[in-house]
Amino acid sequence: MTLYSPQIELPTDYIPGYEKARALDPERADNYISHTTIGDPVMDAVVEELAELPQEKVHQFLQAGMDEDRDGMRNSPQLLRDFFFDAPQSDPDWLDHDAFKPGVRAFQRNSVLILSAFVTGVLIDGFSTLISKSFAQTGRIFDNGVWRLKQNNRHQMEIFWPGGLDRHGDGWKLSVRIRFVHAQIRRLLAQTEEWEDDAWGVPVSAAHLGYSIACFAARTIKHSEALGAHYSPEERDGFHAVWRYAGYLMGIPETILFTDESHALHIYRIGSMCEPPPTQEAIIMTNALINSAPLVAGITDTGERRKLVRNVIYPISRTLIGNDLADQLRFPPSRLPFPLFWFRLDRRIQQLRARLLREVPKNFSALLEASAYSDAGLSYRLPDHVYSEQSKQW
Repeated sequence: MTLYSPQIELPTDYIPGYEKARALDPERADNYISHTTIGDPVMDAVVEELAELPQEKVHQFLQAGMDEDRDGMRNSPQLLRDFFFDAPQSDPDWLDHDAFKPGVRAFQRNSVLILSAFVTGVLIDGFSTLISKSFAQTGRIFDNGVWRLKQNNRHQMEIFWPGGLDRHGDGWKLSVRIRFVHAQIRRLLAQTEEWEDDAWGVPVSAAHLGYSIACFAARTIKHSEALGAHYSPEERDGFHAVWRYAGYLMGIPETILFTDESHALHIYRIGSMCEPPPTQEAIIMTNALINSAPLVAGITDTGERRKLVRNVIYPISRTLIGNDLADQLRFPPSRLPFPLFWFRLDRRIQQLRARLLREVPKNFSALLEASAYSDAGLSYRLPDHVYSEQSKQW
């Protein structure tokens, strides 16, 4: 029996996991591994052409492109004009904006639980892979990490806003912005001696993005349900429809982009098998995320923050991702029995108290505070140095 396909360029760190995954599902394993050496050829070429321009000029051109301002794009590079105007990416045949509506309603109703699940479970799933090396080497979580998490929250807020994924919606613009950022990070990392293509594949590869978007959809549903969220079948479908189109806008090839919840879960399973065990970078990244969560929520008191991390966030995260992965990530053992039960009970007590005292629910305001909103509007600046501490603000 052939353990791997000779037609596939196989980064060495993936060999053990790939052989196990191929024994289960050869076609899906081959597909995942083949995307570890693929970035985003269209956008990679665009950012290469933008590389010689000052950051402020790039910001102006991207702003004009996002707003479909042809006059503002008059002197922009040709590939950028092609991307926005002359040869734009067409909408996929499967796009149905009406299909988003049940998912949008579900997000609005379960938003706090969804974002809680995102930080304690979904991002941990994602950063347990080799994608953690891209973020660790750039320092993008360690430098202004709270701001980056708030940007993630805002992206979700905008794509799940009614009309957010319409052409002029902020969800559409932020999704395309992420595509530019990913391509720029690929370009910068590829220029360093630290990145090992033979072992890890392409930085921020299509495989990792396809895996991540599958987690953002299917694993968010699973983890938020564990925290107490509820979804109808139509809402589950709509939630996945939103993330699928957002992933398409982010430049994820349809060959690794999930089609529905079942497909997303299978990409997650096969991808998890192909990925090597969590690296030191994954351990550092995931623990940094856990410890940043209280800061995102506005809790700055050191003692209160440590207590929340130790007694609430780590136990919940361990329960969501499972003991095996939690142990590999060196999460501390949980001293709290049944943490999800106590989390749900505490949430119900808070809801009952709000009704009895006729308090205005604070969920939405809390969500805004935990998201990156600025009076200056959306920024389309790109990182201009591989290391975050040496890059201008973006």
